[in-house]
Amino acid sequence: LHYQPKVNFKTGQTIGVEALLRWPHPERGWVPPDQFISLAERAGLIHPITLWVLTTALKQAQAWRDAGLQIGVAVNVAVRDLQDPTFPDFVLQACRSTAMPPGALTLELTERSLMTDPAKTNAAFQRLSDDGVRLSIDDFGTGYSSFSYLQTLPVDEIKIDKSFVGGLFSDTRSEAIVRSVIDLGRNLSLAVVAEGVENQLIWEGLASLGCHVAQGYHICRPSPAAELVTALKNSAWVTTRNESTNVQEL
Repeated sequence: LHYQPKVNFKTGQTIGVEALLRWPHPERGWVPPDQFISLAERAGLIHPITLWVLTTALKQAQAWRDAGLQIGVAVNVAVRDLQDPTFPDFVLQACRSTAMPPGALTLELTERSLMTDPAKTNAAFQRLSDDGVRLSIDDFGTGYSSFSYLQTLPVDEIKIDKSFVGGLFSDTRSEAIVRSVIDLGRNLSLAVVAEGVENQLIWEGLASLGCHVAQGYHICRPSPAAELVTALKNSAWVTTRNESTNVQEL
């Protein structure tokens, strides 16, 4: 697992990380998930992979907490995970076994995946939400039923797709979409995360629009856990050490 920080625009603090899977291939080096996850899905291996990622990420987050770093963790899940009736039980058991509060865990599901089986997805989301796990719609705005999901699912967070964020100053339509999603999140009391924040100009533009959280190369590239902490200590993105601070505070 590599981890990429999620930074609060107002405080400049790292309030969480997204756990990102990498395959250390002996010949090809680090292979990103978009090159092998589809193969894992077709081979029926996506569920055990998700369970491994979830457990490993929670253990790492707890290790950070033991060191005084109040950092939440986000894990991507597949729609097949949410269709498994035992998945919510596994998530909650993993939180208990690692002594991580459910509220420090965010599960991210892409908008396109939500279209597969809305009924089962909604049931799993509701169960997890009732127990305190935070839920996020990834790549928001790239699907076809964005608003219906916000109406029916117990969502806590929406992530603006980087294709819109990257066009913030070069495409008027992208700018309008980013502005609208931020306003939508504010009106629905949802956290809004901007992915693909690549430079200071985009950071300042998003901050002026009232976006809550930034994620992207401008802050830090995805890194192994040990390298991430070192990178944060040597950067402007301070980590939260105050025990009373809510890691999801916006």
